[in-house]
Amino acid sequence: MHLAIDTSTDTAGIAIADEFNILAELTWSCGRNHSVELMPRMTKLLEDAGVKFEDIKGVVVAIGPGSFNGLRVGVSTAKGIAFSLDVPIVGIGTLEMTAYPHSYTNLPICPVINAGRSEVAVALFQQTGSGWQKTRAEHITTVTELCRETETQTIFCGELKQSAIDELTQELGEKAVIPPPSARLRRCGFLAELGYLKLKAGICDNAATLQPVYLRKPPITQHKNMAPLTADEM
Repeated sequence: MHLAIDTSTDTAGIAIADEFNILAELTWSCGRNHSVELMPRMTKLLEDAGVKFEDIKGVVVAIGPGSFNGLRVGVSTAKGIAFSLDVPIVGIGTLEMTAYPHSYTNLPICPVINAGRSEVAVALFQQTGSGWQKTRAEHITTVTELCRETETQTIFCGELKQSAIDELTQELGEKAVIPPPSARLRRCGFLAELGYLKLKAGICDNAATLQPVYLRKPPITQHKNMAPLTADEM
């Protein structure tokens, strides 16, 4: 039995799984209320699934990129549970869990998270003969630059604003495959599956040193004359 937690952005999620079987899953729009809403909803989900905290044998958490505050809440909560239950913890990239539902297509997959300042956080993944692979690391870019770099048919998923969808489809035509909104929703069940693959293989993180992945420095570290980032910027 393992627990998966995702508080990377304004959309949060929790899942409880027994190996590859999802026993309960919740996705909701939490805005910036991660610290207030996460534990009560987790407690209710466990209760609804008939699972006790002490039944949890592993914790999986989305480690970003994403919002500073959201990631801090999710990672610290996951680490606290792992420490208190003395169970393994696994960190999975938020962009990877966003891309994973589309792995069956064997196409390149570009997951997108809004990064503020008209920029996006992206990476590239693909299921190949060698297995599920990250073919380009997480980085900050623009939709315009994505269009310039895309040479083959690619799935674009995740938090795509309508303006981004319009630009991708206008510039790339049939090269841009845009799933419907319901298929672009980031679901914690896929985080649970990716995490279980690592737990099963004995590939775990150190709960004491696991940290969120930020593609920008936190606002507090920036020069005072720079424009501050919003809470959603990473």
